[in-house]
Formats: sequence, C-alpha cells, structure tokens
Amino acid sequence: MTDMRYEAPETLDAAIALLDDASGGGKVMAGGTDVLVQLHAEIIEPEVLVDIKNIPDLKAMSQTEAGWLVGAAVSGMTIVDNADFATAWPGVCEGVALIGSVQVKGRASIGGNLCNASPAADSVPAIIAAGAVAKIIGPGGVRKEPVENIVTGPGQTSLEDGEFIVSFSFPTRAPHSGDCYLRLTPRTEMDIAIVGAGVSLTLDDNGTCNAARISIGAVAPRPLLVEEAANALIGTKVDGTALENMVAAVRAACDPISDKRGTREYRIKTAGVIARRAASKALERARAN
Repeated sequence: MTDMRYEAPETLDAAIALLDDASGGGKVMAGGTDVLVQLHAEIIEPEVLVDIKNIPDLKAMSQTEAGWLVGAAVSGMTIVDNADFATAWPGVCEGVALIGSVQVKGRASIGGNLCNASPAADSVPAIIAAGAVAKIIGPGGVRKEPVENIVTGPGQTSLEDGEFIVSFSFPTRAPHSGDCYLRLTPRTEMDIAIVGAGVSLTLDDNGTCNAARISIGAVAPRPLLVEEAANALIGTKVDGTALENMVAAVRAACDPISDKRGTREYRIKTAGVIARRAASKALERARAN
C-alpha cells in the first residue's frame, strides 16, 4: 500500500481544498465503517484520507420550517435517538437502525451509507422514499440533487472528483402521511438485505392517496425509485387491487442477481411481498396521523 496522508479539516473550504489538491486521489471519510474496511483490504489506496466529521455543517441536525436538515456525517444513533425526527420519519429511522450494530451506528452516517453505493444499503431506499435531497459541495460550488440520483451502480456515484455531500433535507410532512422501511435477510440481525423496500405516502381527508414514493433495494445494481409503483397507489384508497398493482410494478422494476442469499426469482417474488407489507404499514401510520 502506498503512503497515505490523513487530514481532519474543520471547515468546508479546507476540505474542498484538500480534495481538489489531490486531483482525484482523495477519499472522504464520514464514519469510516466502510472506508476503513476497504483500506485494510487494500480495495482503495487514496493519497489523502479526508475525515469530514470535524466540520460543524456535517454534524448538525435540526428542524426547520421547510422540514429537517441532517448533516451527512451525523451518526446513525443520533438520528435514531432523535424522538422528533422519528415521529416525522419513522421509516427513515427503521432503515438507519439496520446499519450494523449499535457500535457501528455510533460512527456510521447516512451520507457514508449512501456514498458507499451498495445496492443493498438499508438507509438508502428509506431516504429515497422520503424524498430527501442532498446538498453537494465541491470545487465547482454547491448543488442539490435528489438522493435517488446519487448511486449509479455498485460502488459508483454521480459525485464528481472533489465533491462530497454536506447535508440532507427532508420535507415537512403533510397531514395524514406515513412511511415505512422493511427488509428481508437470511438472519434476523446484521446481515445484508435480500430485498429492501421503502414506502412513503400521503392521504387526503377522504382517505385517498394523493402522493406516494416507493423505493426498492438489493434487487438491482442500485436502489430504485419506482414511479410506476407509486402511481398504482395514487388516486386510490390503497385497497387490495391498488396494492396488487403496486406489487406488479415493483416486480417489473427488479433486475437482481442470484447469489448465496437468494436466487433472482426469489428476490423478485419477495420484493413484491416486502413492498406490500411496507405500504400497508405506511398506510396504517398515515391514517393515524
């Protein structure tokens, strides 16, 4: 392994400068739960490792008039333990809660979980379903991007050299809204998902669904936002027929691999089952809000 420099800047400008000077040879570390494993396995060999956890903008979590702002390096445990955020976005917390053990969540972040770009990342379908938007900064300035556009394939993102995510914005919940994230794994704890599904929906005063977002993970090269599945619910009472149409759309969007955790056929079939269960729980929560 080549010599590597470790830097822990305390400002955004300093982090941008370090990554820009590295000319593509820099690697951002938020919590390190993925990056350090990759370093030890010599999967990555960066010239400079830029630890962004000392930058205040990336560690802040606050509620605003527009919704919630969550720094990209906020730890998973900080998110899960925030009672107000958990009330607004229980499905997001369900996804974050599945990022490894308690110890791992004490370091890991949704920014890192997203940018590691695993097709099976648990928090990613949940934040896609929530409609989160990433604030990205780099040598070219600041831009915003819906989270569903970040991961482009296994281990690949749409971030340019020198760019990193500063924060995520989650919109204010409309009345009668609910979300849920569920997954299927071979073991009950600390395993990689065979299928993951995040669902967020809103009902009008008559109980008709007027907005929905459905995301699935571990069944394609990247987590997917399935608009056809959401459209199957919008304009309905989310009854049995609507749910069956949603299931069909989810399965049609799947393009999984076969591996030791499950065959392609098994993943496609169970994707519909898990999505339906997540939608039913999101509906229950929406009716209660």
